[in-house]
Amino acid sequence: MKWMEVIELRTAEKDPKIVEQIMIALKIEFGKTSGMRDMKMYRDALLDNDACIHMHWTSGRIEPQGSTTGLCMVHILKEFGLVSHSVWTEAE
Repeated sequence: MKWMEVIELRTAEKDPKIVEQIMIALKIEFGKTSGMRDMKMYRDALLDNDACIHMHWTSGRIEPQGSTTGLCMVHILKEFGLVSHSVWTEAE
């Protein structure tokens, strides 16, 4: 089964480029995790302080609370602002 993890961040950081660099470093570090098909980063088109990471998984086991990778990323990013973490399954 395919599933996706979404981590959204609304940062209070005055320089959102700093947070973007950290997110890029996280993508490089965690992007090759076993069972992960793809990881993409998005920025809000209007607000510099809103960003999100989508992690697409192909592993057969869905982690309802989020993967170890996702939970680790949330722990790192929460020092920069509000973090939302959710798990989605692909509709048939």
